[in-house]
Amino acid sequence: MELNPSDLKPKGETATLIGELKPVHPQLLDGRAGCETWSVEFSPDGSYFAWSLGHGIVKLLLWPIEQISDVGLQRSTACKNHICNAARKSHVNKEKTLDCGQTVWSLAFGPRLSKQAENQRDDAKAGPSSGLSSSLLLATGLNNGIIKVWEVKTGHLLFNLTEHRDVVRDLTFAPNGSLILVSGSRDKTLRIWDLTKDRKKAHVLTGHGNWVYSSCISPDCSIIASVCGHNQVYLWSLRSYTFIRYLEGKHCLISCDFSPDGALLITAAFSKELILWDPYTGEALRKLSHCFSPEYFPAPPDVSMRAVRFSPEGLYFASVAEDRAVRIWALGIDSPVMENCYTGVHVSNGLCCAFHPQGGVVATGTRDGYVQFWSTPRIVPSLRHLSRVSLRHSVSTYQVMALPIPNKMKDFLTYRTLARCHESSELHHLQDVVSLN
Repeated sequence: MELNPSDLKPKGETATLIGELKPVHPQLLDGRAGCETWSVEFSPDGSYFAWSLGHGIVKLLLWPIEQISDVGLQRSTACKNHICNAARKSHVNKEKTLDCGQTVWSLAFGPRLSKQAENQRDDAKAGPSSGLSSSLLLATGLNNGIIKVWEVKTGHLLFNLTEHRDVVRDLTFAPNGSLILVSGSRDKTLRIWDLTKDRKKAHVLTGHGNWVYSSCISPDCSIIASVCGHNQVYLWSLRSYTFIRYLEGKHCLISCDFSPDGALLITAAFSKELILWDPYTGEALRKLSHCFSPEYFPAPPDVSMRAVRFSPEGLYFASVAEDRAVRIWALGIDSPVMENCYTGVHVSNGLCCAFHPQGGVVATGTRDGYVQFWSTPRIVPSLRHLSRVSLRHSVSTYQVMALPIPNKMKDFLTYRTLARCHESSELHHLQDVVSLN
């Protein structure tokens, strides 16, 4: 059935805590860094969860995580029900502990494929991969500028990438099944590595005025977006390794992510502002605020945003800030449709978040090393939304606007309905999802 307007309440529903991981090492009493969970990630197929739990350690856990009995998971009834309903797999390998020797700031699984790329590969009936591309890898970005690349199946270290001169703050693999890895660092550069070729030499993108905090790759692998704490989004060509343009904002940006079709780019600013951009035209389609919840506690004046991520189907996104909240937003809705409740739950300042690739769960990492798993809306996208995603994966905004189709259809395909802050935009969104409940 279709959702009714009452299904998305203006003040947001409560996100249920379905699981929690506790760090092995307690937080230092003198406040020194070391225990933070700077990054969490699910593998592309959803079978593994990687957790940077502080003190140079990364845990590789099998998902569903119910199968792990000795990592400090705090299970609730909701957690058990969720896992019982999940598709269970026969995992041969147990959890693994990767000792990186340095604080781990970033994680990335690869190779990974967007859904559109998977369909294209299936249509082409591609043969089996060989070498590195046949293995699931995990890249870890360290405090000393080194990137360690591990084989997930065995937990063995394969090699190091050593060109960065400072903290590797962000890592992401190209979503086309290749082993192209993009790294962002406090040395103010992006580096593009082809792990199947000469791993001692990377393409270097320079021009950032500050540390690179976050980067992401468009689903068609044509554009890299990056933010460095300034008010600009940097857009780069992954094909020619050149700068394309800026997207000009008003606040210092810390996180960014492309929608699954590449038609939208979302950014998060320290000031708690979220902006949905059209990366082709540079237009800011929607501005939102990761507002505080005085219902829970007074808002500290110096709290800032930390991370933002799109959901796998592209109709929702999650934001995390130092106000201890994770909020789930729906396209076209001005206020969160879901946010966490703090009653009886240990929650500290949030640093990162990641959706499970099949949806329904978002993981958040905190400053004191905890990971919380929260329920998120589980929906089946409508046929018209799936058609839009399929089209926009390979068609730019300018190409859509040149099509001989009605303007209302152009507005829908280019997400221009997001710019309309009134009741009808809610209804447009509601027509694009079908409840699973």
